[in-house]
Amino acid sequence: MTATNAPILITGAGQRVGLHCAERLLDDGHAVIFSYRSERRGVDTLRKRGAIGLFADFSSEVGILAFIAQLKTHTDSLRAIIHNASAWVAETPGDETRAFHDMFSVHMLAPYLINLHCSALLQRSTPADIVHISDDVVRKGSRQHIAYCATKSGLDSLTLSFAAQFAPLIKVNGIAPAMVMFNEDDDAAYRAKVLAKSALGIEPGPQVIYQSVRYLLDNPYVTGTTLTVNGGRHIK
Repeated sequence: MTATNAPILITGAGQRVGLHCAERLLDDGHAVIFSYRSERRGVDTLRKRGAIGLFADFSSEVGILAFIAQLKTHTDSLRAIIHNASAWVAETPGDETRAFHDMFSVHMLAPYLINLHCSALLQRSTPADIVHISDDVVRKGSRQHIAYCATKSGLDSLTLSFAAQFAPLIKVNGIAPAMVMFNEDDDAAYRAKVLAKSALGIEPGPQVIYQSVRYLLDNPYVTGTTLTVNGGRHIK
């Protein structure tokens, strides 16, 4: 069954990169369903543009399954799933288990369950894609953010496994960005330090992630691949 007008699901689209990608998808004529964890200005912006916003608590299996059930009341097909939702939890002494569990649930369990339970929705669309947003930090590990790095690395592994399982009907790929946009309160010293880590030395903005998403959606011959979008950090 072909459903070229099937909506695209993007998780964690209430702000920053996720919001930008959701808006660009709407600009390109796609119907969009997005998840959000808390009410933000961006959530209202997307709703006003016609996107369907669904609250999601990805911190537990119960919350993830509830989201999937809610999603299925809004559509019976999907053009793509973009797993953008992410968690950054401090791994403080005495609280490491909670931090690891929270990030595991968002970065691995949610994509795992959503992919499994929504694969039939994707199979009703031609073409169909899954895109996992990982992180360039998995390339070398992190002394300070071990749980974050490990769970994002696990997401990269899911990319390979689901690509093998879902081929040829669904392409599954990933994107591994380094810093693409600063926070408003990042000071000049911090910005200079971060920019010096890449060969290109720029703050590219969220558009480079959407360009990568667009490439993966449009290219019919790429699956099981994670695109590195890091400004050349690996050659610095």
